[in-house]
Amino acid sequence: MIFRKAEFKDIDRIMEIYEVARQFMVDTGNPNQWIDGYPRRKLIEDDITKGHFYVSEGKEDGKLHGAFAFILGDDPTYEVIEDGAWLNDEPYGTIHRMANDCTIKGLLEKSLPFCFGMTDNVRIDTHADNIPMQGAIAKQGFTRCGIIYVDDGSARIAYQLKKK
Repeated sequence: MIFRKAEFKDIDRIMEIYEVARQFMVDTGNPNQWIDGYPRRKLIEDDITKGHFYVSEGKEDGKLHGAFAFILGDDPTYEVIEDGAWLNDEPYGTIHRMANDCTIKGLLEKSLPFCFGMTDNVRIDTHADNIPMQGAIAKQGFTRCGIIYVDDGSARIAYQLKKK
């Protein structure tokens, strides 16, 4: 798998990946996390413009199979954490909007070395109903740190992993 910054020519495929991911969420008991077409095209375009949106390409087929934002710096939604605390206050990067087209497995696992190439401190969050993502996060050794709230006010379980 190859990771690279997304380009505007990738948008249509990225939106297809999100459509597959939304259906996977519904099929696995998580109909409430990415509703009403989230993430919207405009958000992804903004992420690309800001230079913090990435895609994964298959080495064999050259097709895009995964997409995510990886944002270095303070995340406003992470300023307040309930029912716990962050592992540290050191600079970090945050993984957001991670999705794949269901033809690959282990996108989080495969993307972590790429993310750790930019920082040794990574945070991520997910919905309480997103059991597959919670399992992937736990498998990678993230520590559950508490509950944060995203822009629409809904709760997310927040995690952090510090590279040793």
